[in-house]
Amino acid sequence: MYKTVVRIDGMMCAMCEAHICETIRKAVPAAKKVTASKSKREASFLTEEAVDLDALKTAIDATGYTCLGIESGPYEKKGWFGRK
Repeated sequence: MYKTVVRIDGMMCAMCEAHICETIRKAVPAAKKVTASKSKREASFLTEEAVDLDALKTAIDATGYTCLGIESGPYEKKGWFGRK
């Protein structure tokens, strides 16, 4: 699993958040648990495989929002059942 966090400038309302989530889902069809927050100025999602970061940045910039940066790395689900 990989978690990708995208820093985005220009989101002002819930519709902006929804627009970003829709853009991510189209650019990365395998994305799961896609969320966006205008207050944090970021969006995040999970994938099974690594993401083409350049294609994602291009898709976000094409919407009129500004992609300030993308971080992607391995992700392990944390929870009670995984503890020893």
